[in-house]
Amino acid sequence: MRKSWREKLADDKGLPRVERIDDRMRKTWGEGTFVIPAPREVDALMRDVPCGKLTTITCIRAALATHHGTTIACPLTTGIFAGIAAKAAAEAEEDEEVSITPYWRTLKSTGEINPKYPGGGQGQAKRLEEEGHAIIQKGTRFFVENYEEDLFCEFEPK
Repeated sequence: MRKSWREKLADDKGLPRVERIDDRMRKTWGEGTFVIPAPREVDALMRDVPCGKLTTITCIRAALATHHGTTIACPLTTGIFAGIAAKAAAEAEEDEEVSITPYWRTLKSTGEINPKYPGGGQGQAKRLEEEGHAIIQKGTRFFVENYEEDLFCEFEPK
């Protein structure tokens, strides 16, 4: 039987884990260490973003690296776990849970709305507009106008 998104979110699989940046990754990531976060860590940071504010995967990665004392947080797993958190929140919302992770407030590093999150670009744009953000559409992509003004990157250590 297939796991629900909430079950996937709750399955830490031995994470978080800190690793050394090896020779293969050094060219891209530099020297030092990286953290592979736990899915619930990513979700917790996404939950911390208040209404009217926004964050990016870059801000979340920086907070995770600081918390774990590493050079960086793994961009691939952080993005995957943000997607799992978003889908788990949508699943919880379908079950009429009141308190869900406000995934629509987590943008790509350029201020772009993540089209892979539930509701796609249009659904998230609607939620963000309801919170007072202006949305710009460029082709099929959606961006939050002047997102930097509402950026929330000051996460409290967990």
